[in-house]
Amino acid sequence: MNNALRITAFAAALAATFGTAYGVGRSVDPLVAAEDRPAQQHGGHGGGEEGGAEPAADHAPGGLQISEGGYTLDLATPTVRAGARTEIRFAVRDDSGRKVTAYQREHGKELHFILASTDLTQYRHLHPVRAADGTWSTPVDLPEAGGYRVFADFTPAAAGAGNLTLGADLAVSGAYRPAALPAPGTIAEVDGYRVALGGELRAGRSGELKLSISRNGRPVTDLQPYLGAYGHLVALRSGDLAYLHVHPNEGGPGPEVSFTATAPSAGTYRLFLDFKHEGKVRTAAFTVRVAEPGNDDGGHREGGAKAPAGHAH
Repeated sequence: MNNALRITAFAAALAATFGTAYGVGRSVDPLVAAEDRPAQQHGGHGGGEEGGAEPAADHAPGGLQISEGGYTLDLATPTVRAGARTEIRFAVRDDSGRKVTAYQREHGKELHFILASTDLTQYRHLHPVRAADGTWSTPVDLPEAGGYRVFADFTPAAAGAGNLTLGADLAVSGAYRPAALPAPGTIAEVDGYRVALGGELRAGRSGELKLSISRNGRPVTDLQPYLGAYGHLVALRSGDLAYLHVHPNEGGPGPEVSFTATAPSAGTYRLFLDFKHEGKVRTAAFTVRVAEPGNDDGGHREGGAKAPAGHAH
């Protein structure tokens, strides 16, 4: 069996559980966006002060908690098998244990469901279907075994409820081969498209990220709206997978899509850009290093970084 480790569903579940616990202990700063920009940012449950001031430290990052604000993510399918098409089922329960059946629609959907491997080499932005009883389901086919994290990004319709991002561990059984985080870079290529990343993600201060899309050496100037925008950006912090979902600043339809965001801390982040062209959604991915505030030795580094294969939706 080569040198691969055969992971049973039970062993994978243990690995995912303890791996996430280790990551959470490393950092608990929030991911927030500046309020004075038109971008919307989910995951931090709070906004930065004008001028890019330090984010408040008393909010947990999005996606690290399975329960928050009286709501709990109930993952009914905690294990799946690598390489097999299967269905993930889950529900959001309120503080009385009942399944939530009413949500506010945001960007055309009641709930956004993100799935990523803990090594950040696999990523999916899924759109599950809700049954009348509040059970959500979505098909998935994951090629690699190991620990994964799922994120449910939603706003309940209940009065006074705000946007929440809840997370839970998913174990994918099969032959596990550890993968290194892709090297930092400013260029990603996916399906013949070239996406260049400009700007800087900074710790404790808002910054603008600009992503320019081209194909065959020509700028793509006819991007199509996807979920009501010309691009969607998700950032995950390496180590604990703290979640940040940012929507673009005004502009479009290409070739450039810009976002404004704040990193909570120094470290390494994986950025995933979803964009739609000629009727198909594609994902470009980048690894970015963020320096300590006041240290100019951070940000992007040249070198290609290829997007993970596939995009499920």
